[in-house]
Amino acid sequence: MPLATTRRTGLVDQAIDQLREAVRQGEWPIGQRIPTEPALAEQLGVGRNTVREAVRALSHSGLLEVRQGDGTYVRATSEVSGAVLRLCGSELREVLQVRRTLEVEGARLAASARTEDDLVKLDALLDERDRSWREKRYEDFARVDAEFHLTVVACGHNTLLTELYRGLTEVVTASVAATAGDKTVLVQEIGHRGLLEAIAAKDADRAVSEAGGFLDELLSRLDVDPGEF
Repeated sequence: MPLATTRRTGLVDQAIDQLREAVRQGEWPIGQRIPTEPALAEQLGVGRNTVREAVRALSHSGLLEVRQGDGTYVRATSEVSGAVLRLCGSELREVLQVRRTLEVEGARLAASARTEDDLVKLDALLDERDRSWREKRYEDFARVDAEFHLTVVACGHNTLLTELYRGLTEVVTASVAATAGDKTVLVQEIGHRGLLEAIAAKDADRAVSEAGGFLDELLSRLDVDPGEF
């Protein structure tokens, strides 16, 4: 699949988009070495420096892996997948611990400050989340699940806490994807409908319990068998 020639404005961003799309479409399968800088520069119609910057950006996001003296290889098909590959062992544990700290307080505040509109948004997100799971669209599941948790925090109407949590959106999404799979299907169902019910009932104690419970379960599973994820 030949890459389209880029326009002169935003060359690096355009090169990133086109390389990302080539990976997503399977032009270069996972584990395969991508063309050299000169070849990509010719295909994209840009300079080698532009290609180098685009490749560097995609390697930072986890899609590509630069092997000095060997070339650049496809590591993942999406930024989420790339982040998941980096989230393992102690790093994943730290993410879950930070999520627990913020999400528990967010749930407590949400139970006190939520509005009827907030509940409608949460219910719609859970429906979309559950549908994605049933249809095995795990990347969509991770994205919507992360959005649900962000919305729970936002329902507390504490701007600073919401913005702190929003800044972790990518890593939260990756942690959801890292712990989503056939072996954790029951875990993924814990603490979501129950959490919504607690927030709707303005039961802060139950909301705290529900918000912390499923993350505690994930952490305990990580302690038992880190390779399970």
